[in-house]
Amino acid sequence: MEDDTTNITKLKILVKEFCEKRDWDQYHNPKDLSIGIVTEASELLQHFRFKNEEQIKNMLDDEKKNEEITDEVADILYFLLRLAQMYEIDLSTVLKRKLEKNEQRYPVDKVKGLNKKYSEY
Repeated sequence: MEDDTTNITKLKILVKEFCEKRDWDQYHNPKDLSIGIVTEASELLQHFRFKNEEQIKNMLDDEKKNEEITDEVADILYFLLRLAQMYEIDLSTVLKRKLEKNEQRYPVDKVKGLNKKYSEY
């Protein structure tokens, strides 16, 4: 299964089936799934804490470290997909909507090459 041949619905179904086999629906409310996203994102961040760009590149080039990092990415995606699957969030639609909002907040002619928040320019 690869990104260019898999759609979001298929991923949601994989997560749903995995969780239902384990009777985990009872634990997957929006609060706890959100906590899972934040927890896993923090675990991902821990890999990069106090590392410079060269150290990060070396970690990503190292097979064992790369697997640890990508496992955290997968954990984040798992919780996000589970939240979307359980609460009927169409990820494609909400992402498109958010990008349209950000198009207004961050017009190219004002922010190109800048990393400031919309309230700072």
